[in-house]
Amino acid sequence: MVVETDVGIVAISAMLTMLGTGFATAWAEKVVGGAAVGAMAEKPELFGKGIAMMVLPETIIIFGLVIAFLLVTKLP
Repeated sequence: MVVETDVGIVAISAMLTMLGTGFATAWAEKVVGGAAVGAMAEKPELFGKGIAMMVLPETIIIFGLVIAFLLVTKLP
């Protein structure tokens, strides 16, 4: 039997997971994006590698979304 307070805790946990991974992704994009744009400005042939490096931080939010989805599926 799931108590009503357990539902709230699970919902808050899912929200905090998405909030934390959202901030982490934004911070990583800021750092990596600045470095990638600076490198591409000096050497335009680094465009492909720069784009690949910009995509990598997005995995943080994907992992957070998966964890939040797993938490929410535990709700009744």
